[in-house]
Amino acid sequence: MAKSAQLARLQQRLDAIPKAVKKAVEPALKKSGDEMAASMRHLAPVDTGELRDSIEVTAPGQSTPRYSQPGGSREAAENEVLITAGNSDVRYAHLVEYGTADTEAQPFFWPAFRLNRKRATNRIKRAISKAVKENWGK
Repeated sequence: MAKSAQLARLQQRLDAIPKAVKKAVEPALKKSGDEMAASMRHLAPVDTGELRDSIEVTAPGQSTPRYSQPGGSREAAENEVLITAGNSDVRYAHLVEYGTADTEAQPFFWPAFRLNRKRATNRIKRAISKAVKENWGK
């Protein structure tokens, strides 16, 4: 099967998901994002506290802060929660995470992500399963 046919089939299956199911997953996404962000804030090094305070969770339909890491400013899509560090005042989140030639890395973002990924995935899967069962045949 060609890739374009696979993509078309996937898109068709995604379009078939009822809106009620998509809406029911949002609280689980938000809760998981908040937990990850809390872990990141806990692990972030605190000199002035600006980096820790710049960690934000962006809900579906909202925009991330300008100059945030990873990826800069963008809008969160449907059923997507974005967690970013940095803003227009704090542009050094990636330098702290990965280090530089002069400073040692102080990872906080990806360790917190890896620590919370399984729990978040399970919570989201449970929310999807529950929503599908409740909305079956509607």
